[in-house]
Amino acid sequence: MSSPKQKTYIVEHLDPDLGQWSELEYLAIAKETHAAQGTFLLSSLPTAFQVPPALSQVPAFKPERRGVEELYAADKSRVCLLDPAASRDLSPDDGDKFDVFLFGGILGDEPPRDRTSELRKKGFEGRRLGQTQMTTDTAVRVTRMVVEDKIPLEKISYLDFPELKFNDHESTEMPFRYVKGQDGKPVMPEGMIELIQKDADKSIDDLF
Repeated sequence: MSSPKQKTYIVEHLDPDLGQWSELEYLAIAKETHAAQGTFLLSSLPTAFQVPPALSQVPAFKPERRGVEELYAADKSRVCLLDPAASRDLSPDDGDKFDVFLFGGILGDEPPRDRTSELRKKGFEGRRLGQTQMTTDTAVRVTRMVVEDKIPLEKISYLDFPELKFNDHESTEMPFRYVKGQDGKPVMPEGMIELIQKDADKSIDDLF
């Protein structure tokens, strides 16, 4: 079990493939978790899943074929499921109650399974991060700020649906909430803006 200062962040990835968007997000999560001396797990990985070399080189990262139900069957009470349908918001006190923070339902089957709903039914206690959709790396970043840095959810500076301007003629509005960086810009994974610009003719969904 983790010590109070060492948290584990788990993303359930149920897809055999990994798009460029998700790879950049996961790399950002891994690096930030490593800096915080925590662990980042991708769980429920299909046997065909290939871990990108850049991700495998981050010490905090752990690929895991098993699902979270198997990993924490004996101690579900230490696991917090980040769930938009939960009745309570995440709070700094939850950093004392939980060691593991679970982000469920990433990608998955077609038609998609409501993985968060499945995990909720299996007894994992849930917390909300607000009503506005976040990218995966933002959700993990906000969770860490709340439970490790003890910043209340409502005290975090956000940017909702920021417009990314590539030049005088090209821009795109991102349909997500981001943490506002010290430079006033949305905190995004390294390389993400370049990826979005390169694929500006694709929809956001095509990049995952």
